[in-house]
Amino acid sequence: MTSGETAYLFRHALMRDAAYDLQLPSSRARLHELAFLLIEQAFGGRAPEPPPPDATDAAGLEPHATDAIASELALHARMAQSSDTGSVVTPALHALYLRRAAEYDEAQFRNESAIRHWLALSACLAGSNHAECLRRAGVVSYNAGLVRQAQSLFEQALAAHRRAPGSGAERLAVGSLANLLMSTGHTEQAECTYQQVLSSARGAGDRRSEGIALGNLADLYRQTGRIELARETFAQALAIHLEFGTPRSRASALANLAALDLQTGNVASAEQACEQALAIHRKEGNRRFEGIVLGSLADLYRQTGRIELAEITLQQALTIHHEVGNRRHAGIVLSTLASLYLETGRTGQAEDAYQQSLAIHREVGNRRSEAAALANLASLYQETGRLESAEQSLQQALAAIRAVGDPRAEGICLGNIANICRLSGRNTDAEAAYQQALEVNRSVGDRRNEGITQSNLASLYMETGREHEAEKTFQLALENLRGVGDRRFEGIVLGNLADLQSSLGRIEHAQAMFQQALALHREVGNRRFEGIHSCAYALCLLLAKREQQAGQCWRYGAAILRDLGDTEGLAIVVSNMRDTCTRQGWASLE
Repeated sequence: MTSGETAYLFRHALMRDAAYDLQLPSSRARLHELAFLLIEQAFGGRAPEPPPPDATDAAGLEPHATDAIASELALHARMAQSSDTGSVVTPALHALYLRRAAEYDEAQFRNESAIRHWLALSACLAGSNHAECLRRAGVVSYNAGLVRQAQSLFEQALAAHRRAPGSGAERLAVGSLANLLMSTGHTEQAECTYQQVLSSARGAGDRRSEGIALGNLADLYRQTGRIELARETFAQALAIHLEFGTPRSRASALANLAALDLQTGNVASAEQACEQALAIHRKEGNRRFEGIVLGSLADLYRQTGRIELAEITLQQALTIHHEVGNRRHAGIVLSTLASLYLETGRTGQAEDAYQQSLAIHREVGNRRSEAAALANLASLYQETGRLESAEQSLQQALAAIRAVGDPRAEGICLGNIANICRLSGRNTDAEAAYQQALEVNRSVGDRRNEGITQSNLASLYMETGREHEAEKTFQLALENLRGVGDRRFEGIVLGNLADLQSSLGRIEHAQAMFQQALALHREVGNRRFEGIHSCAYALCLLLAKREQQAGQCWRYGAAILRDLGDTEGLAIVVSNMRDTCTRQGWASLE
């Protein structure tokens, strides 16, 4: 656009505004009334009246051709109200199109505009309808990551409901506040608030709300380690959803049940539940929850070694979260994607993704996921030789985890702290932390992380000369990890156990086990342990008098670790190789 065109547009706007202001208020109102009626007629006539906002059992709005321009119609209806001549465009029509504009914008993920329209509509209404509009503005704010604004709106909605009690919509406001409290780490308050919703729903015979409250409580029980109670409560929720609930409520409960199944090693059930939830959300056109379930399914693929499929699915989830403005779950997916990058040797991309994830978690107040990302970032620091940074990150994570009351995450974090103690030579502290971690893993039924902790504890036993305890503990770890289908960590344990077998002189058995481990590492893209175990396999080959193959294997493994920037891992394999060669009187493999 030229400077002349810009000047024209500027002057045209000034002239238009000046001409508009020259009209008498009554004339302007009549012009807005005319514009309203003509636009409405051009788009198929008047939209049908929706049920009131506080109608908790009402179906969604029936689409109408005016929905796309409902915001404009609401503006003309408001401006027509200043007429002194009695406009046919009434305040009720202003409210009608505000409502349709709010619903339409929310469905199109135009969050800012939807919030503005819900708030404008709340100012037009009274009682429980006013309160429900405030709550809807809060829901959109929460979905957009505006947590403080959402909490304020939920509290305003509740205050309005209490001034005009008697509507079932009050339970929705209490439930929305409970969801926010849970997501921001206020677990005890969330549990009390969910119990309030459950009690109110049962008292009113509102089975649909009862099912939703039970599903939310079940997931809270899962996250706080009450596994059997969680499973029982999920069963109750799903039974109610099948009879009284909506497909969306059932899908949400199924997705959370999948997380419980994955946590306790029922991988096939977890995947089936995720796929059922995904199918329901797609059928319902629920893009926001489609993205959430895709993220969960991708993490399941990652844990079970389907790395390429996991990465594709994570990118699909991230695209949807960006499309619908779901900042909270975009942060969660970025953290999972960062872990995948780390596991496949892309440390630079991993660190960038972790930092992006942390920024989002802090922005939206997601302390639980912030703690998980800090713990995962510590693993990256550990692998790149920054042990001090790793320990600091883990201590920050542990404080946040304990503040939000997440015992499963606490067990994982304690295991990671034990790893740092072990790597820095504090073996007594490491063993105590591993035992603490195992107690927590078992108390919450977390078989996967129990297996990972057992594997690391076995490595400590091996390093401190307790070969019998090491072998027994490696076997327990393998049993747990195979039970949950974790191919990545199965490969790690097999390689570590093979190294133990080699040190015990069981060379043929060790060679076969190394080959299985390396095949698994390549299958799941675990470059770091492919490098570590290639170097360990090389020393086993030396003991088998296969010197030429040993040299090739060691140099291949060391090159991988150099490429990854794993200075800590490289230093360990170099030290082990030199010690072995010195003891055996062999030339260095470097």
